[in-house]
Amino acid sequence: MSILSKKRIGSTPAIQIDGVHKKFGDYTVLNNLSLEVSRGEIFGFLGLNGAGKTTTIKMLLSMIKPTSGKLYMLGEKVDAGNSKLWSKVGYLEEATFYPDLTVTENLDIARRMQGLPDKDAVHQVIYKLGLEPHKKKKAKHLSLGNKQRLGLAKAMIHNPEILILDEPINGLDPAGVAEIRNMLYNLANNFGITVFISSHLLEELSKVSTRIGIIHSGQLVKEVAMDKLEQSLEKSLVVNGRNKPALKKVLEEHGYAFEDTPDGSIKLTNEHAADHPERLAELLVQSNQPPTSLRVITEDLEGYFLRTIGVNRGIKR
Repeated sequence: MSILSKKRIGSTPAIQIDGVHKKFGDYTVLNNLSLEVSRGEIFGFLGLNGAGKTTTIKMLLSMIKPTSGKLYMLGEKVDAGNSKLWSKVGYLEEATFYPDLTVTENLDIARRMQGLPDKDAVHQVIYKLGLEPHKKKKAKHLSLGNKQRLGLAKAMIHNPEILILDEPINGLDPAGVAEIRNMLYNLANNFGITVFISSHLLEELSKVSTRIGIIHSGQLVKEVAMDKLEQSLEKSLVVNGRNKPALKKVLEEHGYAFEDTPDGSIKLTNEHAADHPERLAELLVQSNQPPTSLRVITEDLEGYFLRTIGVNRGIKR
């Protein structure tokens, strides 16, 4: 079976991090971090800058050692001397290339640097990453999305089973993000490649991942499958009226908790208040305070992320 048709399947997790701590002097960067990534999964690792994402990646790559705890990839303990393991792992931090060389020439250099004797590896990865229409173009003439695609191809020239990507979608426009998403889905679904992708941008990460883990202050605070994320978003009931003091009095008399919003509306804070907006509308009409507007607002992804890590909007990322 060729590397282009082989889908890697196994019960052993592709990545396993077990109770990892990392300290630099008195400063704790990672605090009892544990997570598992299944084979063939696209796992998004989300956190603010300084949350511990890059430290985790550097430990997975054996660039730094944990203070305590263990890390495994493909069932093998992470160890700098395990050349067999590193032949199965690809890493991309920033797409680099020789701008005046073609896509094919750049990839051939990557092949030789990996010590791969088979020149066909270049054609294999060009096919796998959808670079066939661009293989004769100089790298400097590629779109931003295709430059990132070339970077991924270089990281995959040796046909790894795990692909680790550090902030690969920063700076991409929506079309570029869509390109990366389709490419990663293809790699995971058709070739069984496990993708571990870090970012501080939930909106973009949600478009390319099948599951995300949120890290904050060195701890994993949440894991959620992307097809379940919609259920986790809070819904709020927001009302307006001509006589707001009178409207608020009606709300208070009937046990509704509320707060003012920046635009001058009234947001109900009772749990499940947004489940039945018609009940509030009926109450206000019967109380001679008919609403001028009544709407259910679903929390956006940034709001969900910041609520999950317990910080307010407007902080610096």
